[in-house]
Amino acid sequence: MPKRILVVEDNDLNRKLFCDVLKANGFEVVPVADGQNVLATAKKFTPHLVIMDIQLPNISGLELIAQLKADAALAEVPVLAVTAYAGKGDEERIRDAGAEDYLAKPVSIGPFMAAVRALLPE
Repeated sequence: MPKRILVVEDNDLNRKLFCDVLKANGFEVVPVADGQNVLATAKKFTPHLVIMDIQLPNISGLELIAQLKADAALAEVPVLAVTAYAGKGDEERIRDAGAEDYLAKPVSIGPFMAAVRALLPE
């Protein structure tokens, strides 16, 4: 049974890249481009991991992480934040929102897959 990963990314190229790499590594992937659909999609899909862009239209990824962590059914799902925000204090704010790990864009495939595997239970 493949592990399920929810990819929340509004940039079409990044979303396609993340999904293609994850599928090639044997994961079941559901992409979400609009932050407003994240909670409903996560409840339906029940992911083992959420990959979350922080800068999304309409709603912040930080807010979405907090919503996921506040939901009893989703609170234990680890979140990997992937963001262009790489300034001083950004990682701390992202982790404070509830993300278990953080990668700055642009992301290389090796570190990306290492972070994904580190967050997924065997």
